[in-house]
Amino acid sequence: MEKVEDVHKKEYGIKPDVVCRSPGRFHLLGEHSWFFKDKTLSMAVDLPVYVAVSKRDDMNLKFYFEQLNENKRANLSSLKIRKEDKWANAIKAIVYGFTSGGFDCKGMDFTVSSEILPSAGFGITTAIKVASAWAIRELCGFHCSDDELLQVIERANRLFLGTENYKADIFAAIYSKEGNLVLTDHAKTSCDLIPFNFDDKTIILTDARVPRITTWNEESLQQPENVLLLGELKDIKSNVYGGWKYEENGTDVNEVLSVVNEDTRRRLICIMNEHKNILDAEAALEKKDFASFARSVNHSHESMRDLYDISCPEIDWLLKRVQELDENPDDLRNPVSCGRITGKGFGRCTYTILRTGDIKKYEEKLADYERIFGFKPEYHIVKPANGVCLI
Repeated sequence: MEKVEDVHKKEYGIKPDVVCRSPGRFHLLGEHSWFFKDKTLSMAVDLPVYVAVSKRDDMNLKFYFEQLNENKRANLSSLKIRKEDKWANAIKAIVYGFTSGGFDCKGMDFTVSSEILPSAGFGITTAIKVASAWAIRELCGFHCSDDELLQVIERANRLFLGTENYKADIFAAIYSKEGNLVLTDHAKTSCDLIPFNFDDKTIILTDARVPRITTWNEESLQQPENVLLLGELKDIKSNVYGGWKYEENGTDVNEVLSVVNEDTRRRLICIMNEHKNILDAEAALEKKDFASFARSVNHSHESMRDLYDISCPEIDWLLKRVQELDENPDDLRNPVSCGRITGKGFGRCTYTILRTGDIKKYEEKLADYERIFGFKPEYHIVKPANGVCLI
């Protein structure tokens, strides 16, 4: 915090009035199924973003990102998205979220500090938004609840940025608690905390540095008619989390999905599989059964690779090496580690959960990866972290 204050003072001549911290995050399961009112399992991690703010005497907004050494500016009377403003658009959006909701904002100076850049895809842009919202509320003395701040963020996303309001991203940044995962139910606009009680495991986020490309247009799947098709396959079950699961009879599934093309059918089946993976993972976490949890994660990556078409040889190579850390890699019923593709868009990153004693071996695999593929990976050992806070 003292470093952020010093950077802010050096940039603007005064110490900040407010400093706020928000965590990075990644999604373990379900990040592609929000459109179908499904569930997402997420982890906020100790890759924090700090946002420092001080008041101005005019209507100007100034922004500085320490690690990028970039300055941006705007004015309250003419807030708009500018492509060249990149990360600063996230803060401008939050300011708009307040002003469009009737809050009277004045000029402000912002400093952002994050060792992980937004391009990595670990929830840094969302962390900037959430930290900015909490900081502005404190700075301006706005008497608004956390629920009203959620509305501020939603206006920022939908009305200013023109993007979807990804609840799992926001809930992970706000409601997470140390030692827990965040399970978001998009159908209920809610989330639950699920303890992650595997003290002998280490969580590693790896940026494989593979150039990020879009292999197909995900919006083609996110059509109302596809929501209706999956709705036909929902089966009410009181004994599972959320109260329902998808039909598992292959004949019935194929009959309902026979009206779509093969690519759409495979991807909708992937959405259905992902729901089962989340239910299985939640049940395993409640029982502290790592092997069952790991199977759900590994099955999810296989489904994302084979049905959803979002993986690549480099990512698959890394995750295959994780499986080889097991003395009995062919024992698929009792894995000691797991991993999956994750990251922004279609993902260029992985998360792996492995035995703490296997970290050195994993580092050796990363060295092999760089030699074979020519990309220098960057990795972070992380833990489940608390949500946004003023400091």
